[in-house]
Amino acid sequence: MRGYAVSDSPPPDVKKPAPRQIQIKIEDAMASGVYSNMAMIHHNDSEFVLDFLYVQPQQPRASVRARVITSPRHVKRLIKVLQDQLAHYESHHGTVEPAPPMAGSGTYH
Repeated sequence: MRGYAVSDSPPPDVKKPAPRQIQIKIEDAMASGVYSNMAMIHHNDSEFVLDFLYVQPQQPRASVRARVITSPRHVKRLIKVLQDQLAHYESHHGTVEPAPPMAGSGTYH
């Protein structure tokens, strides 16, 4: 699996310290991951809240499986790395078509 870490870092006009390696530890429960088929995103002036949900088939309810709270600057970098990863995926597996909105709701999942 190809992946990139996205982290908050100083703006380009600030002198950056020498690169360092970060050791990432992941607990077994977190390593197994969670399945999400919908996301809701909220924001205020200082942060974004990304809720990853599981919508049960044929049920009008969903449960939040994970919540990530992060800075607007980090969201911008996350969008960029997701676009890069999707382009790489599509170059190997073909174009991914976006899902149509849910009937009558105007929302996507």
